[in-house]
Amino acid sequence: MPFHFQADQYPTSAGCYLMRNKEGELLYIGKAKNIRNRLRSYFTRQHTERKLIQLVEQVASIDVMLVNNEAESLLLENNLIKQHKPPFNRALIREETGYAYLQLTEEEFPRLAVYYRNRDDSSSRPAAAKKFGPFKSSRYRDELASYITEQFGLRSCEAMPKKVCLLYHIHRCSGICEGLIGKEQYQQQAEEAALLLSRPADEIIASLYEQIQKCSDALHFEKAQKLLLTAQSLEAAAKEKQIVERQTDTRQAVLYFGENEVCILAIQHGLITGIHIEQLQKEPNDGTELSDAFIAHYDAEHCPDEIIVNRIGNRQLLLDKMKLLRKREAIKRQPALTIPKRGVKFELLQLAERNYFHYIEQHSSKLTVLGDSYNSNSAYES
Repeated sequence: MPFHFQADQYPTSAGCYLMRNKEGELLYIGKAKNIRNRLRSYFTRQHTERKLIQLVEQVASIDVMLVNNEAESLLLENNLIKQHKPPFNRALIREETGYAYLQLTEEEFPRLAVYYRNRDDSSSRPAAAKKFGPFKSSRYRDELASYITEQFGLRSCEAMPKKVCLLYHIHRCSGICEGLIGKEQYQQQAEEAALLLSRPADEIIASLYEQIQKCSDALHFEKAQKLLLTAQSLEAAAKEKQIVERQTDTRQAVLYFGENEVCILAIQHGLITGIHIEQLQKEPNDGTELSDAFIAHYDAEHCPDEIIVNRIGNRQLLLDKMKLLRKREAIKRQPALTIPKRGVKFELLQLAERNYFHYIEQHSSKLTVLGDSYNSNSAYES
């Protein structure tokens, strides 16, 4: 029986959609600035492409994950495709595709290189090499790398030559290959480059405008114009903030509690790996509040490093219960328990809230899982 698409069941905001067949298996993961309009294009048009016709014929259900903007939908789609590898997604399955980082290599004389995060090896913690990003725009990433490399005289060659090349003569490299700069000074410049890259986008852009002014004062108008174009490109890209992919070595869970359900955001090493709704059980026999009972059992089962929540009943009783359950499961470390009021963690909680209320509005009569099933431990397996 063909899938009956009802437009009013889907939001007009940004996010990802997950198409499944009648067995519940993922067929395709897509992203959209307006989910409703994007899905409408699948089911209200006559398609001629064979692959698209086959996809539409097999769709039995569609789940959605809401995010804050188009930039987040691009990154979340990339992460989910690499995690699940749906059969109708081919372009972004390989790890060396999608949205890359910049990495300051750990070589004796570091350079900036493009780095693609390995999502298959979920046990791998971020390496010691400094990484910056991810960048949804390759042009933005490359322009930033070019500016930083030139500004701090970093080498760009993969293999060190024995003599300086043209880049040195046009003042885009410090000539480390011929020893025209000392090892300690070069490494200091690399550290300064890393420091600048780690700063907020507005500070990077401010440093660019300082360089533009210096070039103008020195009558180097061509270079000033080039830097201005770079600054304008970075400003445009910096307008959309994203929180769905970050560099961190912790495993987090965001729990937004409603009256009878909880929305869970699973986050592994900074990557959102699943968003789903779960029903809360009936009142526990020990008098613990519903939210506290859920937190304690969730913690014992999944062992995150931090649990971010919107409410706690009795913190001390909850911590005692968590400690008891972890001891029973031979788990030593106690997780951080956070109710954020601002910052990235608060924004993650707000994202869970948005998904929770979308579920309440559209699926009040039945339980629907968003993304990968959370009955398994797959989101936190190492």
